[in-house]
Amino acid sequence: MSRPALIRDPRAIPVVAQDAHLPAVPAPRLTADALRRRFAAPLDWQPEFPGDGGRLEGRALRPASVLVPLVQRPQGLAVLLTRRTDHLHDHAGQISFPGGRAEDDELGDPVRTALREAEEEVGLPARHVEVIGCLPAYTTVTAYVVTPVVALVEPGFDLSPDPFEVAEVFEVPLTFLMTPAHHRRHEVELPGAIGRRQFLSMPWTGGAEAREYFIWGATAAMLRNFYRFLSA
Repeated sequence: MSRPALIRDPRAIPVVAQDAHLPAVPAPRLTADALRRRFAAPLDWQPEFPGDGGRLEGRALRPASVLVPLVQRPQGLAVLLTRRTDHLHDHAGQISFPGGRAEDDELGDPVRTALREAEEEVGLPARHVEVIGCLPAYTTVTAYVVTPVVALVEPGFDLSPDPFEVAEVFEVPLTFLMTPAHHRRHEVELPGAIGRRQFLSMPWTGGAEAREYFIWGATAAMLRNFYRFLSA
């Protein structure tokens, strides 16, 4: 099967809308205590994006998990993300949460998968991680059924990214990602069974070199579902 990089340059796909009409999540809802309370007593809501909207032919569904690590910085919560290395078969060069496929002995335990993958990929020790809940599973075009595991992360950790999988680890302020004015909608017609695909992007400029990180696809969709969860 050919490499599933169906959208090779997402920046080139036209932006058809931007969601500045939607309100940002209020700052009081974006504290560690507020998030603990929100997951402890969830309201009725529905994810806006249950998946990519298509799946590559010949691929069976496989369970996976990602950790959505919210680092407790003095200036507010920050989402820890990775930039994948360019040689990977799936999702090369993309911005992702730490995570991956469930091992056979982890089936039905997405938290265990997320914690293991985060430690293997970026060296985030589980002792710094407080899991506070899960978001609904998201099905990718590459046939992964991904459970986002949301966690608060206590600072003081030293990361050691796996150089085979991770090119870079960085953080984005949660307030930026929970502001829909930064959410852009793209639309493209893909060949074969995938058909028309819509996706979000949340470009963010930051880090030591003030570079642009193009957050898009499944990662952006799961962040948008997190926005809907916090806005319900």
